Amino acid sequence: MSYQVFIDGSSGTTGLRIAERLAGRPELELLHISEADRKDPARRAEVINSADLAFLCLPDAASREVVPLIDSRVKVLDTSTAFRTAPGWVYGFPELHGQREKLRAANRVAVPGCHASGFIALARPLVELGLVPADYPFTCHSLTGYSGGGKKMIAEYEDSRRPALYDTPRAYGLTLHHKHLPEMQAVSGLTAPPVFCPIVDDYYSGMEVTVPLRMELLPGVTPAQVAEALADYYAGEALFTVHPLGEVPGDGMLAAGALQGTDRMELYCTASPDGSQMLLVSLFDNLGKGSSGAAVQCMNLLLGLDETAGLE
Repeated sequence: MSYQVFIDGSSGTTGLRIAERLAGRPELELLHISEADRKDPARRAEVINSADLAFLCLPDAASREVVPLIDSRVKVLDTSTAFRTAPGWVYGFPELHGQREKLRAANRVAVPGCHASGFIALARPLVELGLVPADYPFTCHSLTGYSGGGKKMIAEYEDSRRPALYDTPRAYGLTLHHKHLPEMQAVSGLTAPPVFCPIVDDYYSGMEVTVPLRMELLPGVTPAQVAEALADYYAGEALFTVHPLGEVPGDGMLAAGALQGTDRMELYCTASPDGSQMLLVSLFDNLGKGSSGAAVQCMNLLLGLDETAGLE
C-alpha cells in the first residue's frame, strides 16, 4: 500500500531534512505545490486534504491558520510550538511509556522541540517513576548548533561578514521565557518549569542537554538507582542508548556534535565521588531526534510502517 504525503514548508531546514528521509521510499508519494499556490492558505489546505498525511513545518501562526482547514481524516504532524500542549494533540515522543500506543491511534501529533526532547528524556522517567518529585527545582543547560535557529540564523552564522563574537558560545532566552518551557514542564509532569539556559555555538548541528541533580534533595535515592531507572525505562528502544553510571568517552569530554547526522539519542549519567551530585546528559542531533528524525519516526507509527524506516 502507498501513502500520499505532503510537506508544508518543505523549503525550511526541518522540511528539507524530512524530505531527505522520505526520498526513495516506494511506499510514499510526495505531493507538491507551486510557489504561487504555497502563499494561499486555501490552496495549501486543498493539497493537504488530498494527502493521507501532512507535515506542517511552519511558523506557529501559519500552523494555527491552516489546521482548521484540514479534514479530520488527514493525519497531521506539526513541527511548530503551536500545539505541543494543546488538547486533542498527541505529543510525538514514542519512547515515553504509553505514548507509542497513543501515536498509533492519533491523527493530530505535535512533534517535540529540540531542547525539550533532551530535557524530557531525562526528567520525565524520573518523575514518572517517583524517584524525583514533581516539585523538584530542575535546572537545565542546552548547547545547540546554529541550525536550530532556522534559515535566518544559518545565514547569519555562515555570513563571512558576521560579528566576531559569533565565534563564541552565546546564551539566549535570558528572560527565562523560552518557547519550549511549556512542553518541558507539562510533558515531564512538573509543578513548575525548569530554570532553562539555552546556548548556541559555532557549529552546524548537534545538541547536548545537561540536567544536574542534588542528591540531598532526593532522600533515599542513589546515583546508581537513577542510572538504572533510566536504563530500564529505555531498554529495548532502537533509537536510545543509556550508558552505565560513570561511563564517558576516554578523554572525559562529550562533544555536542558527536551524533550529527543521526536520529538517535544517547544518555549519560555521572556522579561526584561522594555521590552527593549527579549530572544527566542527553546527546543527539537537533535536526535528527530533535526535529526531522522525530517527525519521520512519528509518521511511521501513524501509517503503521516500520518505526525506524528512513532513519539513520
